[in-house]
Amino acid sequence: MTFPDLTAELSARLPDLRGRLIANQSLAELTWFRVGGPAQVLFTPADEDDLAYFLANLPAEIPVTVIGLGSNLIVRDGGVPGVVIRLGRGFSEIAVEEGCRLRVGTAVPDVKLARAAAEAGIDGLAFYRGIPGGIGGALRMNAGAHGGETCNPLIEARGVDRAGHVRTFSNADFGFSYRHSKAPVDVIFTSALFQGRPGESAAILAEMDRITAAREASQPIREKTGGSTFKNPPGQKAWQLIDVAGCRGLTRGGAQMSTMHCNFLINTGGATAADIEGLGEEVRRRVKDQSGIELEWEIKRIGLPA
Repeated sequence: MTFPDLTAELSARLPDLRGRLIANQSLAELTWFRVGGPAQVLFTPADEDDLAYFLANLPAEIPVTVIGLGSNLIVRDGGVPGVVIRLGRGFSEIAVEEGCRLRVGTAVPDVKLARAAAEAGIDGLAFYRGIPGGIGGALRMNAGAHGGETCNPLIEARGVDRAGHVRTFSNADFGFSYRHSKAPVDVIFTSALFQGRPGESAAILAEMDRITAAREASQPIREKTGGSTFKNPPGQKAWQLIDVAGCRGLTRGGAQMSTMHCNFLINTGGATAADIEGLGEEVRRRVKDQSGIELEWEIKRIGLPA
């Protein structure tokens, strides 16, 4: 499927734009599942100023969707209309500041933040080694693993809203809860400031190695997957509910609930986005029938059906 090409119109409207516009860019290659249709326009801004200029001058009727590293994302087979924004090199800086603080661009992978903190002797951020995504997504969903959550070390974050205004959000402004924040949905986060504590690099790196080993032993990290599919309901483990409902190893087309960790959807090869999302919905139905509990998606789903 292809969409009408908007790039010439946008380029004419935005003569000072420095970022890159691509029409009908496949998004499958930008997601860990390797499925899904194209973006009508994919925009990669040069930096925060370029992003603000773009949003301030983009016609209000054109929808905007933001993606990060694509690790926790299903792009539906029909693609995504409007503009998809993906932050790149201009948002990849990591700066160590006084007082065990790190200022990080939101395109930085979580694991790189953990490594930078360890190398600087800053403790309290090693848990990011166990999160397969980027800082932007971590802010949006209060990502966490191995006893840590984004809400713990975050001091503040900068972002650009749909009108092109640059704004700063304190930790309290996020209204964090389990795998969720109440930050305005139209804000694209550009950088974040984290607070750690003094530590020994060797000990922090050893903790990161422990986290890596635990992930490799329990999760299908070498598969085409999107990480944890469903949030843990209060007082419950999603994987246990899925297992009891008989969904471990369940398949639909080329999609499967992992036999290694049954809260992980995987593309075994040749799956469509519809296969993957449809299997997830079937699992939700079976769990609801068996336990009365309605699982909530942790993976973000965007775009149109085929």
